[in-house]
Amino acid sequence: MGASIEDLLGKKPKSSTPGEETTQEKFSEKMGEIRLKNLEHLTRAKAAQEGFEYIDLKGFPISPEALQLAPREESKRLKAIPFLYTGKECRIGAVNPKDPAMQEFLALVDEHAHAENTKVYMISETSYGLAEKLYESLPEVKVIVKGVQITEEEVKRFQAQVPTLKELDAAVQKVTTTDFVALIIAISLSSGVSDIHIEAQEKQVDVKYRIDGILQKVASVKKEYWPRIVNRIKLFSGLKLNITTVPQDGRFTIFTTEGKVDVRVSTLPTSYGESIVMRLLKPGTIGLQFEQLGIRGKAYEQLKREVERPNGMIITTGPTGSGKTTSLYAILNKLNDGATKIITLEDPVEYQLAGISQSQIDKSKDYTFAKGLHSILRQDPDVVMVGELRELETAEVAIQAALTGHLVLSTIHTNSAAGAVPRFLSMGVQPFLLAPALNAVIGQRLVRKIHDACKEETTLEPEKLERVKKIVATINPESGYTVDVNAMKFSHGKGCDACGGTGYKGRLGVYEILTMSPAIEKVILSGKVSEYDMQDIAMKEGMVSMVQDGILKVLDGITTVDEVFGVAE
Repeated sequence: MGASIEDLLGKKPKSSTPGEETTQEKFSEKMGEIRLKNLEHLTRAKAAQEGFEYIDLKGFPISPEALQLAPREESKRLKAIPFLYTGKECRIGAVNPKDPAMQEFLALVDEHAHAENTKVYMISETSYGLAEKLYESLPEVKVIVKGVQITEEEVKRFQAQVPTLKELDAAVQKVTTTDFVALIIAISLSSGVSDIHIEAQEKQVDVKYRIDGILQKVASVKKEYWPRIVNRIKLFSGLKLNITTVPQDGRFTIFTTEGKVDVRVSTLPTSYGESIVMRLLKPGTIGLQFEQLGIRGKAYEQLKREVERPNGMIITTGPTGSGKTTSLYAILNKLNDGATKIITLEDPVEYQLAGISQSQIDKSKDYTFAKGLHSILRQDPDVVMVGELRELETAEVAIQAALTGHLVLSTIHTNSAAGAVPRFLSMGVQPFLLAPALNAVIGQRLVRKIHDACKEETTLEPEKLERVKKIVATINPESGYTVDVNAMKFSHGKGCDACGGTGYKGRLGVYEILTMSPAIEKVILSGKVSEYDMQDIAMKEGMVSMVQDGILKVLDGITTVDEVFGVAE
């Protein structure tokens, strides 16, 4: 009788005589070798079919330098391993080279290899298993920090290459992909950049910086570098490299000798490739004190009084990028005395505030502003900050909190402080609840400050001068401000290398502070509220409008008429 399938696969026979055992062991060993050879033949055939080169790593001299290009955990997860590294060339073996996640593995290897030529081979499960055991012979691998580390030496080197932004375009043409990202980040940190935009165009990739709210193109690189640039940024941002057709959001940290800067990363599919925007969340922004916001005179005293009340609502209004979050954080810094329980609900949490409990909404888990606010109120807070009041449910919960002994801070999207009340009513909020809950509304915009180093006196065109005179004439003396129109002086920045030729350096806010009064409360309770009625009443009671506040700062030599008219009128 012939051998059974079990026998051929190496199963031991029932006989246990010494001679038969020896014969069987040799037979099993032989069959094992045959199976391994068959497996390698099958892998070789599969590699040819799928268009990959094949290699058997059994006995291959894999160097420690090659293994150290990838963490063992990632290697085991994808069954892929670097097996050759010469500095210029890198070779990787993978059981399934067509796995989409291999793109991330390749980018991870390239992060450390910087090889000019990287090739992927198909290997068998057995081949991978033999190679993977070699990790055990490696010394302890250093911890890989997720993010970008920029040393003081690198910053100085990059700044020497790029003393002003004019030299950045020439500098990026001469660096590797790794240095490209480090270079644009290092220069952004020293140039007051709030956002870095990297945009794929038809023939090139544009790099733009947003400085003091203004976006300017600073460099372009060849389109062929785009895949390596986008993969590197995605890699340390925790984004999927193989997903290019839907938006993604990520985050990473820049580590410098002066501390760390968190960066929010957003990718968006476009006609010529993904657009990447990196927002730099600098710790200095959250250190701004309430007294440094730029709110002055009677408006400052009124807002200070409302902030110190134990309950009610303080609302900030304005478009995206108008500094609302900075204002709210400055108020929180004032209230954060260690004896006050403060909880925030944000989307997302941009800055970590010491001594304050911060919570981030997650729509995927049905953790919304409304549900989060309900939960926060069970935590017995004194002060609650809600990132934004977008709909009726959240607004109603916030108002109830303000009426029951909590101070509530939040934002709402309107063009002016006076527009906040009609916006609440249009949501469906009841006037008899809103009137007693509302303490104050802050309307604000950001304007650029004149660069002191190149500041000089200037004269206005007759048309602009007349507009300024009309605005000054409408300032209510009850606001505490009076202006002599015959003594008005104006300044501007003529432009220099330090400010990039713009004449501006830094930004500050222009504000209007609407506080509750019997007259305003009466109008709200009537339910017949228009933005213009609210504005008219507030200004008769001494409110300084945003454009008036801006012109007063123009006359103080802080900003220019063009800046104020550009954002506030």
